[in-house]
Amino acid sequence: MTSPPRTDIILYTSGTPNGQKASITLEELGLHYEAKNIQISKNVQKESWFLRINPNGRIPAIVDKTPAPNCQAREKRIFESGALMLYLCQRYDPQNQLNYPYDTDEYWEVVEWLVWMQSGLGPMQASQKLLERPFWGLGGQANHFYRYAPEKIEYGIKRYQTETRRLYQVLEDRLAEQLAQKAAAGSNEEGPWIVGDRMTIADIANFAWVNWAEWAGIDVKPFELLNQWLDRINERSAVKRGLDVPEPFMMKEKLKSKEGEEEYAQHHSRWVIKGQEADQKKHG
Repeated sequence: MTSPPRTDIILYTSGTPNGQKASITLEELGLHYEAKNIQISKNVQKESWFLRINPNGRIPAIVDKTPAPNCQAREKRIFESGALMLYLCQRYDPQNQLNYPYDTDEYWEVVEWLVWMQSGLGPMQASQKLLERPFWGLGGQANHFYRYAPEKIEYGIKRYQTETRRLYQVLEDRLAEQLAQKAAAGSNEEGPWIVGDRMTIADIANFAWVNWAEWAGIDVKPFELLNQWLDRINERSAVKRGLDVPEPFMMKEKLKSKEGEEEYAQHHSRWVIKGQEADQKKHG
């Protein structure tokens, strides 16, 4: 296996599921990058300099200053986590460690599950999407009603937690299908994974949200294969490093005590609601 290229990448991020998707991908590929902590609570993502990188004012985003193969200087911005992951694999993963060769069946399956997460699991669970999108529209449902709503509306909590569990079952069924195919082939390889015989960016993208399940009030343990898949990914060294970008990942530790949970929730809910009110005033 050849060494990864020496890259010059700046990652603009925060400690949220979408941010962790980017940092885990960079760590798994062994790429050199510098992480810049975008303090969403201070609305840094809406400052003019950042809007030139991502006009939508969201994290994560990267600026890739790695010289072209002909040594010509270049500076490429990429925003939206799914696009960012695909870009990194296309440009810096020639051995397909986290994806499959372009236009193979497996490649398009990875794209399917990546888009499925972006359009379904992420917005519905939105474990921390409200931290990135204070005015959430359709997204942010399970987490908003469970953690941030000024009034606890039981209907909202049940409705969106139930839908998130349904999506978890989709993943559970997919892993069961993959496990059956693995057994039929007599494979002793690690797995199952969402696509094929390896962990891909489809796994990383979905993992980043499922790993925040308890923050949305959802227990993963009833989903046996999903829980094993979650543990398997959490054990990877690169994943551990990626979770701690740009600062240590403290959510699970905070939830071990009632006091820590309340402190963590209050800290985030104050500026989530404040951000929502600011967007409503500007765009309402």
